[in-house]
Amino acid sequence: MDKLFLNVIVFICGAAVLAIEILGTRILGPFYGVSLFLWSALITVTLIALSAGYAIGGRWADKQPKFSRLYLIITGAGVWMLLIPWLTRPVLAVAEPFGLRFAVLVAAFILFVPPLTLLGMVSPYAIRVRAVSLNVVGRTAGDLYAISTVGSVISALLTGFVFIPNFGVARLTLAIGAMLLILTFVGFLFHLKSKLMSFISVLAIGAAALAFAKVPGQHADFEKGLIAVRHSPYGELRVVDTENGRHFVIDGGIHTIVELETYQSVFPYVDVLDIGKIFFEKRGRLLLIGLGGGSVAKNYALAGWTVDAVEIDPVVVDMAYEYFGLDSSEARVFIMDGRKFLNEKEDRYDLIIVDAFGSSSIPFHLVTKGAFGLMASRLKSDGVLAVNVEALGWNHILVRSLAATLKPCFRNVLALPTYQPPEEIGNIILFASHGELKLHQLIERGIRDLNYRLTPAFHQNRAWDNRFVPDTRQAPVLTDDLNPVDLWAESVNLAARKGLHRYFDRVGVSW
Repeated sequence: MDKLFLNVIVFICGAAVLAIEILGTRILGPFYGVSLFLWSALITVTLIALSAGYAIGGRWADKQPKFSRLYLIITGAGVWMLLIPWLTRPVLAVAEPFGLRFAVLVAAFILFVPPLTLLGMVSPYAIRVRAVSLNVVGRTAGDLYAISTVGSVISALLTGFVFIPNFGVARLTLAIGAMLLILTFVGFLFHLKSKLMSFISVLAIGAAALAFAKVPGQHADFEKGLIAVRHSPYGELRVVDTENGRHFVIDGGIHTIVELETYQSVFPYVDVLDIGKIFFEKRGRLLLIGLGGGSVAKNYALAGWTVDAVEIDPVVVDMAYEYFGLDSSEARVFIMDGRKFLNEKEDRYDLIIVDAFGSSSIPFHLVTKGAFGLMASRLKSDGVLAVNVEALGWNHILVRSLAATLKPCFRNVLALPTYQPPEEIGNIILFASHGELKLHQLIERGIRDLNYRLTPAFHQNRAWDNRFVPDTRQAPVLTDDLNPVDLWAESVNLAARKGLHRYFDRVGVSW
């Protein structure tokens, strides 16, 4: 019985370690962006905590190898997991003054070192409890670490593919805490027959059950403007209403802004992407890679274009229909990866727009020489490709390298900035074509009144007047084999998150 129960303990605790590490990206990602920097911080914190746990657990086990102490260790980890949904906001506030990059490490350390250290103590403690002689210590250690690793493997698969999309991050965090407490409850009750500790475990499990009903920041709060919160395999999605309109927020980043009554976009880059239709004398076919809230698709459909849209996240599609006024008649939507669509479908388009963006960078596999060559093959002879990229200045390495990568596939490449200052962060639209990129009609400049700066015509004219050919000298061509866009995007994500933290100043609304 002891041997079997120890195997169960080690398996569950091993599973909890991997689940906590994955949850860390979803807990901190909306605030900091899911980037290489965040992953590095979480891996660092996890390894530090486990190393400390192994060392401390081994020493404690040598001094007093009792089941009661093992159960107390697991109880501590379970209680801390129950507290994480309530601790996250205060911890983020405490870490904010350290600057975003160091704050990621500070927040991850405070939130995850305690439970991971305690869980790291479990395996060496279990080895000491189970080993009955020196002759079998090696075998015992090997068996228990193998069981722990199997638990981690299964947990990694279930956490990403099943639990987070279906239960959400906060509820899964509480479930891990409750599971650890149930484990200790069983141990205290049946192994040690400790009624007091079993009663304490029951109280803690009851507290976890009550917490499930009111997880902070995980439910709609119409008074604060939080209209919806959902989770998918790809991120946390929120609909937030402010005085500036309705926002589609994915992992803390704004992907769509529309007017509340009309669902008309108020995002300048959408207006600049609309210039794509003016390169043609008549209506055509558009392939949109990256749906978001559907603003680009709606604009082209309204102008009479036939729109095919590709979106990898089905929850994004559902929310575009439900909260941003997208109609099924406006676009034929394919739920799949954009490059996979290009590989499988042989349709030809007048215009292809790449408007796909992750939590902190553009998906690397959509901006390589191979990907652009594939897009070129799916365009008609006079077709145009448009790529939306967020960059830190007009001359940012992302802009120059993307242009260099486009040039082997297209004769002409033109960049249109959607903001005025050449050094500030913002969106730049890269247009590429074999033919000359010229407008077939003038952009309607509208009436120059006080509201002129808020009109699509203003954004379009400003972008067109500031168009430039990117300097591609010494800019690397991106390939499937070598593509550092994630690294280059770190500086962009850092600047973007600072702006987002200022923009969303209401607690619990955007993350």
